[in-house]
Amino acid sequence: MAYYVDGFVLTVPKKNLPAYKKLARLAAKVWIEHGALEYCECLGDDMEVPVGIPFGKLVKAKPSEVVVFSWIVYENKAHRNRVGKLVMADPRLQEQCDPKNMPFDITKMAWGGFKTMVDLS
Repeated sequence: MAYYVDGFVLTVPKKNLPAYKKLARLAAKVWIEHGALEYCECLGDDMEVPVGIPFGKLVKAKPSEVVVFSWIVYENKAHRNRVGKLVMADPRLQEQCDPKNMPFDITKMAWGGFKTMVDLS
């Protein structure tokens, strides 16, 4: 079955990881409650790759920052749009997501929606 995926790459200052983790746990709960099929947040571990552009370089990570790679899975793009509207209106996230007071630099976040091409799950 083909799915639709929102993918994110961002940096978080190491000192802000506890706050980011708290926000990510809340976001995961809210997205799943509103219908997302899967929500995953990953911390960069092996960022010195021999080929291509390392994620850290892509998002201009500083030595004091860690790279986060995340994704959310939906049935299709229309489902993503419905879930997204519900999530953005959810007061639990509105309280926590003041763009001026986030635990990461939102201007360095890369984000996009993707149609699956190959899925062996």
